[in-house]
Amino acid sequence: MAIWVKGLPREIWALGFVSMFMDISSEMIHSLLPVFLVTVIGSSALSVGLIEGVAEATALITRIFSGALSDFLGKRKALAIAGYALGTLTKPLFALSSTVGLVFTARFFDRVGKGLRGAPRDALIADVTPAHNRGAAYGLRQSLDTLGALIGPLLAMGLMVVTAGDFRQVFWVAVAPGSLAVAVLFFMVKEPGAVPVKAKRKLIDLREIFQLKPAYWMVVAFGSIFALARFSEAFLLLRAQSVHMNTNMIPVVLVVMNIFYTLTSYPVGRLSDRLGRTGLLAAGLGVLILSDLVLAVAETGWTVAAGTALWGLHMGLSQGLISAMVADTAPQDLRGTAFGVFSMVSGITLLFSSVIAGCLWDIFGAPATFFAGAAFAAIALLGYVFLLRRAPSDRGNGGGNCG
Repeated sequence: MAIWVKGLPREIWALGFVSMFMDISSEMIHSLLPVFLVTVIGSSALSVGLIEGVAEATALITRIFSGALSDFLGKRKALAIAGYALGTLTKPLFALSSTVGLVFTARFFDRVGKGLRGAPRDALIADVTPAHNRGAAYGLRQSLDTLGALIGPLLAMGLMVVTAGDFRQVFWVAVAPGSLAVAVLFFMVKEPGAVPVKAKRKLIDLREIFQLKPAYWMVVAFGSIFALARFSEAFLLLRAQSVHMNTNMIPVVLVVMNIFYTLTSYPVGRLSDRLGRTGLLAAGLGVLILSDLVLAVAETGWTVAAGTALWGLHMGLSQGLISAMVADTAPQDLRGTAFGVFSMVSGITLLFSSVIAGCLWDIFGAPATFFAGAAFAAIALLGYVFLLRRAPSDRGNGGGNCG
């Protein structure tokens, strides 16, 4: 196997660039979509929360089926290609949308594509990476993914200026980087030998799922608690609008968030390989509480930017590590299924949290949404400490345990 920088397989770099190009495409749309919905189509904050919650939950729930299918077939790449292709094909629908219903449809199928590719891709990363480098591998992919999420809003801002605020023209341009992502995955990622497949296994075997190690179920429980504290990032964009930030500049909110996310994901992943995941994840929850409080009291664009920077820092301290924790605690022949189950549970919780956030926004205003987020994050931190005290010791997998 060819090895690139820091002992990571070249497939990790290729998958990172695939994620980067797709995130450029997606964030060119998503950084403008909440404002497009509210100002052009005339939807409410509750509608935005419902669309985003259903969309993200769909992506996460779909992963259980794609992950289980990748285990059943012993192959990951074809499913990942199908998911990235579907995500690219939905982009023109956003440009053609004139109703909330069509935006909902486009967002739904876009997230089906994300769910279809997510678990097989994450399992593929574990398949090609030595256990002692998993934190670094997931951190690197997350950093490149987030770099795309940084570039996407910047391109959206520039195009909004060039097109005099034409949302639809920006959405059309977003098709190009999505197509590039599919091409890189097809030509640059070589799948390793087939994953061992048990004879006569079912596509989804509930007995095997429930026989996964207690340490894995601790990760699932924590992920669910964490998702409750993290509603959709669409509300960060609406918060910028609520303090009267110029519409063309609103994507800068995601730029700020993703700068901090990009700069922290890989170093945190490498650090977790040496020190373990526990303290870094607890720090991530603490930063989320602080972020929500800053956003709750924000009255200017600069304050929103500060709260968003903290949001990005908490993402860098948590998202790659959680993926590494799933890989640490799942057997190779059930990795895809394990990622899928984790995502399904987190997705259902995220749907509820986004709908709750939208309701609070419409009834009580923006500050209430973020004060509630801080409260949920504090509960999540307490729940995390509670789970850690009951977690079995499971060291030796890349420095990871349940926490």
